[in-house]
Amino acid sequence: MLDVAGPAEVFKEANRFGADYQIVLLSPTGADVTSNLGVRLSVDDAVSAEPVFDTLLVSGSDLYPRAHVPDDLADAVRVPAAGAGRVASICTGAFVLAAAGLLDGKRATTHWKVAHELATRYPTCRVEPDAIYVRDGTTYTSAGVTAGIDLALALVEEDHGPDLARDVARALVVYMQRAGGQSQFSAPLQGPPPRSPALRRITDLVTANPRGDHSLGELAKHLNVSTRQLTRLFHDELSTTPARYVENIRFDLARALLDQGHTASQAAAVAGFPSYESMRRVFSRKLSISPAAYQRRFSTARRTSASQ
Repeated sequence: MLDVAGPAEVFKEANRFGADYQIVLLSPTGADVTSNLGVRLSVDDAVSAEPVFDTLLVSGSDLYPRAHVPDDLADAVRVPAAGAGRVASICTGAFVLAAAGLLDGKRATTHWKVAHELATRYPTCRVEPDAIYVRDGTTYTSAGVTAGIDLALALVEEDHGPDLARDVARALVVYMQRAGGQSQFSAPLQGPPPRSPALRRITDLVTANPRGDHSLGELAKHLNVSTRQLTRLFHDELSTTPARYVENIRFDLARALLDQGHTASQAAAVAGFPSYESMRRVFSRKLSISPAAYQRRFSTARRTSASQ
């Protein structure tokens, strides 16, 4: 529902400040659509080659990527896309664009939960899993749900400049451009365990005691293998290095501790980072924000006031 309502609200609000967007809702057959909330959306028309639209937005669906995009839906998108000035998707709408061949050879993004699936299913698409939205020529894709608002604001700015887009953002009480990528919203790593019992022993060791000495040499000693062999095991099974795996475990633990209200210094110590500064560098690289900024955004939904 928000994939449709969010961008529509941005364009409607832009009209209050001098824009002239006309919003038209289409479905492949012209039949009304029921959203995942059970709310029925009244559709204006069926998809056709006329009229030609300046912007075509394709919303996401809970059905994808659990199921493949039906051919008739992919075909329906190709028709208006052929004449549109620009084509965009919200959330898993990227799967529909990809099924229609509109992301071949292009950079794109989608919700962080299914970004890997998009890359796997459509290998000619260069997926950027951390982006809030991606522009490649006249094709735009955005991350999950509320990222459609970010994308719509970017389109408004492209059409009418930053001042009008800023007025819209202020009216809707949203960021003109939020800091960091969508990794800051993603869940901790929960990948499949290694197939190799030997490598499983190492990953279990790191997970059980993130504060331990997990240098490459020490980890190799635990298995009585060379550092080169251990590095190859990590690469073959987990597509990462031992050092990066240890860093990811510590990063996930630190995020969880910050969510629980621990101070940044406490989180760094408990998670096994050598110092707060080393943890800050990891947060900056992965999320483009500091641990303190992350905690302000995600530790609580309640507004608090502190007496000085």
